[in-house]
Amino acid sequence: MHFLRLGLFRLECPVPRKHLTIILSLVLAVLASAQQPPQPQVKLNVLNVCTPTAEAQQEIASALQRIPHTASFTQDFEIDRGRSLLDQGADLLKLGQVGQNAQMSSDPGTSDWVRVRREFPAPATFATVQYSFSKDSASLVETLVFRVRDPKDLLLVAIEDSAPAASTAANLMATDTPATRIKLERLGKPSTVLARCLGSEAGPPPDQSIYEPLFRSASAIAASYRDLLGVRRTVPAELARIGAMKEKRNPVLKPVAPERKPQ
Repeated sequence: MHFLRLGLFRLECPVPRKHLTIILSLVLAVLASAQQPPQPQVKLNVLNVCTPTAEAQQEIASALQRIPHTASFTQDFEIDRGRSLLDQGADLLKLGQVGQNAQMSSDPGTSDWVRVRREFPAPATFATVQYSFSKDSASLVETLVFRVRDPKDLLLVAIEDSAPAASTAANLMATDTPATRIKLERLGKPSTVLARCLGSEAGPPPDQSIYEPLFRSASAIAASYRDLLGVRRTVPAELARIGAMKEKRNPVLKPVAPERKPQ
């Protein structure tokens, strides 16, 4: 038997060893929970990119109407090119979906890319426009980004299209590939996105006929800025330079015949 003393008062009563252990465990648990900081709340925003609401449609239409189809630029410009390793995050997601027996590819692959940026003169609504082209083993992707000069609600408008890797950069731009994705980024609010959605094994593609005017408007803007930025000529030329650099770094070695010693 043990005696339990509580607080400043000397209250002694016989307590069996088993009960004393339980009481002490409960007291320690309460103290530990009181000392733990509150857990931060996690907020998830789920975007309905296939069938956005009527309000989202109006926001996209309003943002596209603010982009001029003809424009002049300042003398500042930027042209970048390069090759980057692809992110293996997508492969990690596939491992979780396929199972433990799946293996991640040892070759992460590369992407060749070209960027062209121009600036609008003040007081135009948009400060800059940037065209990006990327090519990997799976697809070709074009992205056009307009950044607002003095953002109050809208930060930027992005228009994207893509094609299978079997195509070429010249063909992709010569045919004015239609836009497949429109994105608005806003201050303190979730992004607004409209994307072309395809069918799957679970069911047919959603009816997106109501969004066709938005896709046509975005496609027309992209076609105009391919000409305004001169990317139909610039991008194939810059990609050719990337390919030439690769050949210089990996030259083909020709076998050399052994020298004959004089008799």
